[in-house]
Formats: sequence, structure tokens, C-alpha cells
Amino acid sequence: IVGYVGPRDASEFLIEGLRRLEYRGYDSAGIGTITPQQQIAVTKSVGRIESLDQEMAKSPTPGSIGIGHTRWATHGPATQVNAHPHTDPNSAVAIVHNGVIENYCKIKEQLQEKGHEFQSATDSEVIAHLIAETLAQAREEFNGAEVDIPEMLRLVVSRAIAQLQGTYGLVVLFRDYPDVMVAARLGSPLVVGVGHDEYFVASDASPLAGFANKIVYLADHQVAVLSADSLHVTHREHGRIKPSVEPLQIDSHQAELNGFPHYMLKEIFEQPEALENALRGRLSDEDATAVFGGLNLSPQELRRINRILLTACGTSWHASLFGEYVIEDLARLPVDVEYASELRYRNPPVDHGTLLFAITQSGETADTLAALKEMKRKGHPTLAICNVVGSTIAQEANGGIYLHAGPEIGVASTKAYTSQCIALTMLALYFGRLHHLSYAAGRRIIDALRALPDQVREALETNDRVRQIAAKYCHFDNFLYLGRQYNFPTALEGALKLKEISYIHAEGYPAAEMKHGPIALVDKHTPSVFIMPQGFVYDKVMANLE
Repeated sequence: IVGYVGPRDASEFLIEGLRRLEYRGYDSAGIGTITPQQQIAVTKSVGRIESLDQEMAKSPTPGSIGIGHTRWATHGPATQVNAHPHTDPNSAVAIVHNGVIENYCKIKEQLQEKGHEFQSATDSEVIAHLIAETLAQAREEFNGAEVDIPEMLRLVVSRAIAQLQGTYGLVVLFRDYPDVMVAARLGSPLVVGVGHDEYFVASDASPLAGFANKIVYLADHQVAVLSADSLHVTHREHGRIKPSVEPLQIDSHQAELNGFPHYMLKEIFEQPEALENALRGRLSDEDATAVFGGLNLSPQELRRINRILLTACGTSWHASLFGEYVIEDLARLPVDVEYASELRYRNPPVDHGTLLFAITQSGETADTLAALKEMKRKGHPTLAICNVVGSTIAQEANGGIYLHAGPEIGVASTKAYTSQCIALTMLALYFGRLHHLSYAAGRRIIDALRALPDQVREALETNDRVRQIAAKYCHFDNFLYLGRQYNFPTALEGALKLKEISYIHAEGYPAAEMKHGPIALVDKHTPSVFIMPQGFVYDKVMANLE
């Protein structure tokens, strides 16, 4: 999502912002503006942002207020009709939406009974119709009365979203009120960029670099009403609130490719610096331990912890699995790893003395946030390992560790994953030194951690060889990734990367488990990738390879 209100041509920011967000989805995109003739003009295209840019060049849609969206299809295929923005039948309202509306079928039926006709297969279009219907009702209610327009529009959006079940990051334009934009959030991130007599909206901070130098992170149940010269934020339960305006900690060069063909490769090569940033100031030679400033728990309190629960989703879950190995190895503390999407709906017995770590790159992962809140509600101390300063999970947790990996724009996490692994290793060192780990062992681990960035630089020198291997094997449809011990989570992560980037099916397995059934899948059409550095299980993995 991107949005703009201010003195400049909105499409200038919208197209550039969508380019920076294209990594989030790229099957279709669209822009909606309110023209000087006070009409909502919508331009959509299927495919990459370049296609949208070409459509915009054919028929420009000028306007100083607008919204944009790049889509990765969920409800309905990637078509021009299903692309955002969506409007109501009279084009009085336009919306862009991230998230999933779980009760959209019921609302759609109710609106159809009132004569609404729908064009798309999406859940999002329902929101535009619902807001338009709510707006018509509000106009009747306030007919003849003197109305504060921004407040009325806030009320309209609040009444509409109160009927929605699910998640939304939502930005709304109103044809008849061309100076005002309304944004709302529940479970899907939205940020507001603060400029000089202009405001920006986006689903994360990366599009704002170079346009705004201050940012407001919207929280769940907040609604923001924006015009060129004002920002008002209300909370469903607390009413009008003063938003916390923070410096935008991304500069424009961090959001640029800097000579790389795409963000994923750029961020792969940023890993050595990301690891150095994660380590900086956190290793104590004198005490042979790690130092964290934001845990907000004393060593005495942490020493009383007798179990650690790591919860995360996707890539962060794989980092958590690595964390289980390293914490149990170095600190001798039992560790449980839970998918946040499962933990939030389960009611597992969690012992007193259990510390929860929520692990997330963005700090906005809805399932991880919900799991953290549930554990917090039950009285367990909750900490976060997170990359984005000021994000919702960072604010919700009792304390935590920032990765300082820099903005991660590529959809497949790379530098954040390795930074999470190194943060969990430092955490294992810290807990180990609180308990039984010797001074000498702590110093050896510190020396090994400090050597890692240069070792990663050396590993990155294999880039050309990797390209050759990729070219040789890119025509296969199935891969197996196999590793043991610390390299089993790496196998899972490697398989996930291949799936989400190449759309090639891949499975990660503990190498020794292949003989218990899945070896039947191995044939000349299924390459196997073994992760097997030298170590105490090297010979075992070599036997599996053979």
C-alpha cells in the first residue's frame, strides 16, 4: 500500500513507492487519484509496475491525493478487475487493502440485497461498497446539520470496519471530499510518513525514504485522518490520541539497488555488515559473555528462568529451531519452538519460569503478535528479537533485542535470518555464562562470533560458482535439502527459499530421516542438496549422501 496527500502530483510518489514495494507482490498493481475535476480516476494493470507506469503514461491521472497498491493474488486470480484500488458502483469511494476479510461473503450478500453489484472476486471490494453504504447513511443522519467533514469520514470508516472480521491495512479516498484520506489498521501494518505540508501512507517504511524524514507507526484499532496540513489519530477504545512521531531510520540509498540486479542479491551481500551490526557492542571480553541493553530483566530474574519458548513464523521459525539447538547446547536450558500461528489458538501448559521470545524481522507478523499477547496476558515475561525499531511487536514486548540488520526489502529474508541466528547464539552465550559455561568456553565462542563476518565474506566469493550450479539445475521441479543438527534448520530454510523465489517444489529433511520413507522420492529428476560442513556429524552425513 502507498498513499499521498499534499501539494505535489500524487502519482510521482505512488509509482516510486510501488516500485520499492514490488518485492511484496507483483502480479498486478493500480493507482487511484482524485482529479482536479473531482472524480476518482483509477488505472490498473496486470504484471509488474513497469506495465502500470506505461498505462499511466498513456492516460495520466493528475491529482494531489491518491492511493496505490501492488498485489499478490489471494482472493481471485491476477486480473485487472481484481487489482486494487477498488471502488463502489458510483465511484464515490476508493480503497486499497492488505489483509483478509473473513466475513466478506456475508457482507457481500447483505449489500447485494440492497442492490450493490460486484465486479471482482476479491474480499477487498466489499470494503469499498460497505464504506459507500455507510457514507450514504451518515449523510442522511447529518442532513442539514453543520458537519466536521474529517470527523464524519473518520466516523464512517470506523462504523464500516466495526463490521469486518479479519485483518486490514486500509486506505480510503472519498470523491466528494478530495482533501481528506483515511487509513485504518488491524493486524496488517501501516505507517504514516510526515513531510512538509504533506503526508504519506505505506504498508512499511521503505517507500518513504527520501520523501519523509519522520514516521508514525499506526497500531491495531487506530484510524488516521490525513490532509495536507494535519494528521489526527484515534483509537477504538481510547478516542483521540497524540501520535508518536519518530525519525525515519532509513535513508534513500538503503532503499536503492546500488548496482545489484535485485534486492535479494543485494541483501545476501549485505550479510557481513549486518552481522557486524548485530554483534557491535554486545560482546564482553572481560566477562566472556554477551551484553544486551534492552532485555529489561535483571541477571537475577533471568537466572530464575528454567525454560525458554521461541515462537515465530516462516523463516523466523527456522531461526528459532536453530536457536533451540544452540541454547540447549550452550546454556543447558530446555527450549520449545512453536509456530506462532498454532500457539495463538492453542492453550498449552506453560510452566512458571518460562520466558517467551517472539522472533520476527518486521515486528508486524500478525500471528506472532497474537501469540505474544496471549503469553503476556497469562503473565509470562515476553521479549522480542526484531529488526524494525518502533514496530508493533517491539512495542508490545516487555523488552528485547534489535538486530540492526538494516531494511530488508527482498521478500525472502536473508540478512535478517542470519542476524537472528547470531542474536540467538549471543543469547545462548549469555544464558550459558549465567549458569555453567566456563570463562574459557565463553571466550572461544566470542572469538568464533567475531570471525563470522569475514567467513561470510569468503563464502560470498562462491557467487559465480553458485550461478553455474543454478543454471545446471534450474530445470528440475523437485529438490531435497538435507542436513543434521544445526544444519537441519538450514535445510528447511534453503528449501523455503527455493519454493518462494523460484516456485520450485523443495523439501527440507534431517539427512538421516530420508531412509525412513522419503528416499523413495529420490531419482534422477530430484537433486539433493546436502548442507555438511566439517563437524562431529560430518561422517554420518557423508554416509547419508552415499
